[in-house]
Amino acid sequence: MNTDGPAVNPLPRPDVVPTRDVVIVGSVLPADYARFGEELAELEAAGVDRIQWDVMDGHFVPNLSFGPAIIAAGRPHTSLPFEAQLMVSNPDDLVGQCVDAGCGLVTVHVESTGDLRRSLLLVREAGARAGVALNPATPVDAIANVLDLVDLVLVMTVNPGFGGQRYLASTEPKIRAVRDMVDATGRDIDVELDGGIGAGTIAGASAAGANVFVAGTAIFAHPGGYKAAVADLRARAVAASNLRPGLPG
Repeated sequence: MNTDGPAVNPLPRPDVVPTRDVVIVGSVLPADYARFGEELAELEAAGVDRIQWDVMDGHFVPNLSFGPAIIAAGRPHTSLPFEAQLMVSNPDDLVGQCVDAGCGLVTVHVESTGDLRRSLLLVREAGARAGVALNPATPVDAIANVLDLVDLVLVMTVNPGFGGQRYLASTEPKIRAVRDMVDATGRDIDVELDGGIGAGTIAGASAAGANVFVAGTAIFAHPGGYKAAVADLRARAVAASNLRPGLPG
């Protein structure tokens, strides 16, 4: 393998910190699996910006979920971009399969791989954007040496494995530290949050420096329906920071 890898982010511009759009990502973990196609179409109609697939192996996290075959089956039902979060013990084995299934962004957990740079290079060489994820107990310094390879840093705001968990507000200083770290590089890197994002938590998360928000239960369980949920989340994120609304909800 060529360890130099392909060209990644633009050259650093420390004097330029872009104003970012709010990105609402619909997690399909709480979806009705018997009607996946319809659920994907409804999420697109509701105004989400992309779809997240939580790929779990029952080993790295104590739950089993989707694999590449399920992701590929969902691809014809929406034009939205797909992202895969690899909550698995051997992420390198699934990178190419998830990209082939239609994922344009693949996120690897720091804690899941013995060679994080190699795993991220595999993502880029497969033709996808690369993300790196941090569990709540993992320090920010763990990603300091891979920021040249990533397009996104995902800060977990719950312990990974199950949907519907309570947001850990104690992670907000960590979110701010990640935002400050990536902004200091001058690179165009998003900060994404996953876990417990909803009407009561997204403002604090946005104010802390995130601009990408994964929501599952908050969308699927909203009494006003998916569209109302997405619009509300987007508005609350914008109101709490200097983010742009992005796509209309």
